[in-house]
Amino acid sequence: MEIQNISVARARSTLWQNRGLCGACAGNRVSSCVRQRVFRGLMSIVLVSCPALVVGEDAGSADTSWKSVAHDKDLEIYSRLRPGSPHKEFKAVGPIDAPTRAAAAVIDDFENYPKFMPFTTECRLIKQDGDTMIGYQRLSPKICADRDYTLRVSKKALPVKDGVVYTSRWLPANELGPPEKKGVVRVKICEGSWRLEPEGPAKTLATYSIYTDSGAPLPAFIDNRVSLTGIRRLFAAVRKQVKEPKYAVASQASPAPARP
Repeated sequence: MEIQNISVARARSTLWQNRGLCGACAGNRVSSCVRQRVFRGLMSIVLVSCPALVVGEDAGSADTSWKSVAHDKDLEIYSRLRPGSPHKEFKAVGPIDAPTRAAAAVIDDFENYPKFMPFTTECRLIKQDGDTMIGYQRLSPKICADRDYTLRVSKKALPVKDGVVYTSRWLPANELGPPEKKGVVRVKICEGSWRLEPEGPAKTLATYSIYTDSGAPLPAFIDNRVSLTGIRRLFAAVRKQVKEPKYAVASQASPAPARP
């Protein structure tokens, strides 16, 4: 624990020393690495980005490759190495005090993301085809250049005893979106999922997974801490937004999916 604290202190010191380099000293390699890795953490906040929930990983999976890296009162975060990649995947599991349909309505509210999701400045629906959609999103993290990407999102809904399980998965589909813009960094690796399971009529167990990269290596202990912060902020944003009355109304108006 003492070694970890020392590492974190050193990381904070490095970030403080380089925070002024984000603009004028863009050629500085260390500053560039810090900004790139901080952005990976911010991506954890907003990469729920497309309307529609998508096939996620089963929260009850017996996969032992996931290792717990953070335990909060209402959130457990795990990570694992992606085979053939130096970057980690992250998974977070925590409750949301709302029915799954209301939580799904928040995540499905894609075009309103700029109003409540941090750093999101543009969301555009390109194509909808049944339970699959193509969506474009642009982020303005403030501390570095804007980022953008286009994703293909698919969704499924399965009725169960206590309600409906909503699942979703997204993959990159930049070839189907707008061309790259000058001054905006195109994100090319972005895979993730949500799974919303009912825990009674008014509570949801949410599982969120994300794997993304914007380039530029940095020591893992900095990368991991920034990603953890991003995931916490993501859950906080969804939990706050779901309290808006319009999502409760939307969930009541949504027809129950037919049983297979």
